[in-house]
Amino acid sequence: MNTLAERAEEWPRPLAWLREFLKEELAPYPGRGTLVARMVIAATLVMLITMTFRLPFGVQAIYALVISRDTHWATVKAVRLAILTLAVGAGYVVIGTMFALDDPMLRTLWVIVSLFISFFSIRIIADYGAAVGFGIVVVLSIPILDQHISTELKVTQTLWAAGQTMLAAIIAALVAIFFAGLKPGDFLVRFIAERLASVEDLLDCYATGRPVEPKTAKQITRMAMLGTSAMRRNIQRSGYSPPYAEQMGAVVALVGRLVDVAASMAHLDLRVSDQDRSRIQTLAQNIAGLRADLQGGRTPRLSRFPGDGHGSPTIPLLSQMEKTISLIAEVFEGSNSPNAHTPPPSNEGEPPQSFFVRDALTNPEHIRFALKGCLAASLCYLIYTALDWRGISTAVLTCIVTALTTIGSSRQKQVLRISGAIAGGLVIGMGSQIFILPHLDSIAGFTLLFITVTILAGWLATSGPRLSYFGVQLALAFYLINLQEFKIETSLTLARDRVVGILLGLFMMWLVFDHLWSAPTAVQMRKTFISLFRSLAQLIRQPVSNNSSLNIERSYSLRETINSSFNQVRALADAVWFEFGPSRHQDLALRSRILDWQA
Repeated sequence: MNTLAERAEEWPRPLAWLREFLKEELAPYPGRGTLVARMVIAATLVMLITMTFRLPFGVQAIYALVISRDTHWATVKAVRLAILTLAVGAGYVVIGTMFALDDPMLRTLWVIVSLFISFFSIRIIADYGAAVGFGIVVVLSIPILDQHISTELKVTQTLWAAGQTMLAAIIAALVAIFFAGLKPGDFLVRFIAERLASVEDLLDCYATGRPVEPKTAKQITRMAMLGTSAMRRNIQRSGYSPPYAEQMGAVVALVGRLVDVAASMAHLDLRVSDQDRSRIQTLAQNIAGLRADLQGGRTPRLSRFPGDGHGSPTIPLLSQMEKTISLIAEVFEGSNSPNAHTPPPSNEGEPPQSFFVRDALTNPEHIRFALKGCLAASLCYLIYTALDWRGISTAVLTCIVTALTTIGSSRQKQVLRISGAIAGGLVIGMGSQIFILPHLDSIAGFTLLFITVTILAGWLATSGPRLSYFGVQLALAFYLINLQEFKIETSLTLARDRVVGILLGLFMMWLVFDHLWSAPTAVQMRKTFISLFRSLAQLIRQPVSNNSSLNIERSYSLRETINSSFNQVRALADAVWFEFGPSRHQDLALRSRILDWQA
């Protein structure tokens, strides 16, 4: 791993590195084109309906991008939860304002409490899309309540905000159902199979006595740096039953460990003996069989490893790879065959899926996250209210949309957020207002521009964790400028205000999450790993009560916390690659050790 870290630092030419970086991130992978097509079609339909029927809050087309999932049934399930949450959000805003509308101080207190609830919901509601929908309805209603208009009109516009969000969610579900009949598939399994295939190619080179091909070594290194964030995000947002989600989460963690070990081997000058060559060949065959079983929906079966897993004097990492593959197969022992196209049923005795995460009231990290987000968004609200600059109210919405990206945040992610906002707001948004929109006289021309920008944003948003935030920010900035009114917007003043609001929101999120309440990524990783051990110790001490139902509930709450901690450690491990400074080598060494222990 130290060799891999040294290679990661050897980027002598920034332009050459940037070109290679974009080439890797923009390359297609299985299912990417289909997912982007669904996102673009759904967002475009929302835009056309908004412009045709002159509906407010067309910016909610961004919700069609947020709520889209890799599978059609997961998207439909997310939409069902989102509609329920949006209805609750609209009711909460209407009822809350009845008590706080007439008193400015009470209204300010209500706004701060509502922002805390919104960020807390993002952490405790099991479905991210539903949680963000609730937050969006709340923050869109805040500038409405501050306007000097009648109470009836304020309520009407609040309901329109919720209705437009529901419309975007429903259209995303209908588009997903349409695509389901064209090309079903489980993209999570495809991600896993792609990584297993790369490790298999590396082992084939050693087994046949050939030098490692540069393309293979490069692919392994790239996957090690990308980590498993995208796969874990798919599991969290998929709607899988809890047992299957835990099972696939363990597989993803082990596959990530396998790739890390393979990346270390790829850059070593190894001399392979005949006995090791036989072991490597068997290992490659086991990986190929494992990959075929997963893609075919069968329970994986492995052959016995030669040497009984003892360490090799020439290839010390070989036994680690053998053990990791064995652990992947053991994950599926005693379970039904994994189905690639439908969510597996819950096991008997498992608790039903909950609307909230099971550790919602026991995990203090949820409260800390809500306090941070509330502080950032409240500062934005107080600033634009004190300046009486309503045009920059987009800052609060920016805080909500970027909330999830603060988990395991790094300087790299913050750069992507800001650069994405500049690209979508200043370059594309205001640039189109100057050079393109004045020459358009029909909805057809604007639709072509909208589709082009959305394809670009969607393709970037579906890339790896190194670039995905850029696409989300690009789309948000462009939509805020051009979809707030049901007309082609050519006013640069409005565009300027909205871009300033976006940058204000990003600055506050950076200030609160990365400076006021922050620590280096490696330190956060170590603290999270230590808290994981504490949770495991509590789970071992169960039961602590004579009440069996209470013990079961506590047990699954602890399991939820443990799974979240595992995912957090892996997310922070992925972020360590993009942190730079004098302690980089030490941080990468700590990363390697923690991943060894976690596996």
